[in-house]
Amino acid sequence: MRKVLFFVFAVLVLAALSGCNKEIKPQDRFKQYVEHWNKQEFEKMYEYLSKDAKQSISKEDFAARYEKIYKDLEIDNLKVTYKPDMEKEYKKEENASFPFSASMDSAAGKIEFTHDAKLVKEEKEEEDNWFVAWDTTYIFPELGPEDKISYSTVPAQRGDIVDRTGDPLALNGTLYEIGVVPEQMGDQKEQTVKGLSAALGMSEEQINKSLNASWVQPGYFVPIKKVSPDDRTTLDKVFALKGVLKQDVKGRVYPMGESAAHLIGYVGTITADEMKEREGYSSTDIIGKRGLEQVLEERLKGSNGIKIGIQKKDGSEVVLSEKPVENGETIQLTIDMNLQKSLYTELGGKPGTAAAIDPITGNTLALVSSPSFDPNQASLGFTADEWKEIEGNKDMPLLTRFKQTYAPGSVMKPLTGAVGLTEGTLTLDETINVKGLQWQKDSSWGGYKVTRVKDPGGPVNFEKAMMYSDNIYFAQQALELGKEKFSAGLKKFAFEEEIPYAFPLEPSKIGGLDTEILLADSGYGQGQVEMSIVHLAASYTPFINKGSMIKPVLLEEEEKSQVLKEGVMSEETANTVAAAMAKVIQDPSGTGRTAYMKDYPLAGKTGTAELKKSASEKGQENGLFVAYNPQSPKLLIAMMMEGVENSGGSKVVVEKVKKVFEEHKGRF
Repeated sequence: MRKVLFFVFAVLVLAALSGCNKEIKPQDRFKQYVEHWNKQEFEKMYEYLSKDAKQSISKEDFAARYEKIYKDLEIDNLKVTYKPDMEKEYKKEENASFPFSASMDSAAGKIEFTHDAKLVKEEKEEEDNWFVAWDTTYIFPELGPEDKISYSTVPAQRGDIVDRTGDPLALNGTLYEIGVVPEQMGDQKEQTVKGLSAALGMSEEQINKSLNASWVQPGYFVPIKKVSPDDRTTLDKVFALKGVLKQDVKGRVYPMGESAAHLIGYVGTITADEMKEREGYSSTDIIGKRGLEQVLEERLKGSNGIKIGIQKKDGSEVVLSEKPVENGETIQLTIDMNLQKSLYTELGGKPGTAAAIDPITGNTLALVSSPSFDPNQASLGFTADEWKEIEGNKDMPLLTRFKQTYAPGSVMKPLTGAVGLTEGTLTLDETINVKGLQWQKDSSWGGYKVTRVKDPGGPVNFEKAMMYSDNIYFAQQALELGKEKFSAGLKKFAFEEEIPYAFPLEPSKIGGLDTEILLADSGYGQGQVEMSIVHLAASYTPFINKGSMIKPVLLEEEEKSQVLKEGVMSEETANTVAAAMAKVIQDPSGTGRTAYMKDYPLAGKTGTAELKKSASEKGQENGLFVAYNPQSPKLLIAMMMEGVENSGGSKVVVEKVKKVFEEHKGRF
């Protein structure tokens, strides 16, 4: 038994000795090296380096160099491969050489190369093993020990935004960079700094920080702030100061200024938070901050050109990978610059909004929000005082009103009438005969009554109700419909849904119809009904297009005359309502008579929406008007102005819209 155990033990010892003496192959060693390389485990890779290689670079420098290069070049999807001949035997005095391939993605695109890895046999810890005779060519074959990796970018040019005729709404133009040459200030440094602080709205500390930067030399130009060439007041002040000069630099310019600021928006330097949300930006890049500059950022930005290469010791360059620059798109809008200016001018800086569309094609010809701000100054950067003034303005110049929804008031009545005619609850020969200015259904309404502006002094049918804008008539029609049919009818007009549009809009809302009072009020555009100005304009297109609602579009590339809602009403109903809207303006008793023009007939509807928290109080009134030429329907304008209760109600809006039609009637 003891002999058997001794025999087993001897066999195990021999097996162990045999394992220790098994020849280590260079193929296996390089395979392990490649596995660490693919995992970017650079410190582990270092352990496989030969003595000579380790003498040329420390472990810390080896790992740091790889990590920095891979990070700076944005290396990803690294794949190093090789296919050794596993049967080949190598003697100690021989070097092993293996061809390998490397492939990786970089900021400039794919980088691929093939190279030969040389392994040498060395003794380490009383044991022979194979080690990689590494040098810098293993990083890239062309990289010598004294060469440097180069990374250069060609900035993409931001795309222009142009109107329907190609005139620029946002473009890359010339700005003035105001700066100081320190040695030219002489003994007036204090006066120059104070003057710049006052003129540019910057603190003296900010200016001195720039002047005291480590790179500044007495004869250097030190940039302080960019200024628009059109800002003559500021330029005259700064150029009067000693040592102040300017350089021409490229920057974003907005020729339309305030009139299109909310629509076009502006750009600014990207923030840290914005960089977290988006890829492909650097800390010096500009990005859209508002309006279409922000909405269309991906298309406008373009893609910077990038070249990754090796700067050789002799001054030559080897290109490893290059991505050509792709400039941003030039995007053409359907906007008519002249019409945009006219509508903004008519709003006169008062709170309001307007949309003008071609009711046949759906083209948005103008989209205005008032009051506004200077996008050129916003892009350059408002001072703290300027921001404080803008944000503290009670009229909220930063509010994009055409994006918001508002109570439509009586401009809702054509829609209510169309729904009633479609459902058969409203007939043209039917009349109501309510005396006085107020009405309530019954005593269950408590003290609440529907109020109308004018007592017609007799029976009122649909045509007269539209012409006089009779709240009582349309309140009764909503009650006749009931909340289910009324709600369903409005949804045919795209209420309660997002209208696909290049500029995000708030969906129009029907709101609550749970009580008879809410339902009655909603019939004439009060209650909780709300519409955006773009939707309001689009909701009138069925009266021009045989009952179908046309999709509003903002980009010239979009398909025209798209039907957003087909068969909202019959052609007969559309014609009936359109005829009644013509009476609103053509008849001497119509509420829109102010818009009458003998040589340019209009049809449309006036409206006043009262905003109040309770029935007993008096609230702010918003005036509205929607109008178009039924004989040549190429232009439809919808305008809303806030706070018209002390300036003539909706009549002031009618007058402004009429002026725009008069100015452009030869063009549309």
